[in-house]
Amino acid sequence: MIDLLIVDDHMIIRRGLTQIFAGDPRIGRVAEAADGPAALRELRAAPVRVVLLDIALGDRDGLDVLRSIRAEFPGVAVVMLSVYPETQFAVRAIRAGAAAYLNKGCSPETLFAAITKVAAGGVYVTPVLAELLARNVRADEARPPHETLSNREFQVLKLLAEGRSVSEIAEQLSLSVNTISTYRARVFDKLGVRSMVELLTYAARQDLLPI
Repeated sequence: MIDLLIVDDHMIIRRGLTQIFAGDPRIGRVAEAADGPAALRELRAAPVRVVLLDIALGDRDGLDVLRSIRAEFPGVAVVMLSVYPETQFAVRAIRAGAAAYLNKGCSPETLFAAITKVAAGGVYVTPVLAELLARNVRADEARPPHETLSNREFQVLKLLAEGRSVSEIAEQLSLSVNTISTYRARVFDKLGVRSMVELLTYAARQDLLPI
């Protein structure tokens, strides 16, 4: 049986997933956590085989939590479960150590298939993700500019695209305003944009705007 930890800042999502797993003979204990620190505490108290991790966790980015889990619990498989489409975050999540990336609109059958695969040590790849990965490994395929951003720069890009100010982003990420301003300047430079209007235009063209 596969023990699970569901990490999502929405209780209704956690409880809904718990109900889906209830009574299934493949699933053992199901724990819950609302944020990254709570997830790490749960894993330290009682490790599980698979973590279902949301990519947007309020004050902490899911990719940051993913890196923390992979560093401290390398034997735990992480399935990113997000409302964001695969085109936005899937390749970045796999690069960061996720064993699967699924949209929250996926069927229970797909979710169970992913959990079973990653619990056995594999990587679950959807057809969309397979195509994205294939494009990324082609030597002659030009990478879009946002793919050259570091994870922190991409995080700042995402928050800027959500309409957050530099001071709001600094508070959310627990960084100084000057540090966020530096990341913002790097994002502008790497994307070749000169204003927020151009940044939002780029984000819309690349399907990076929030849903």
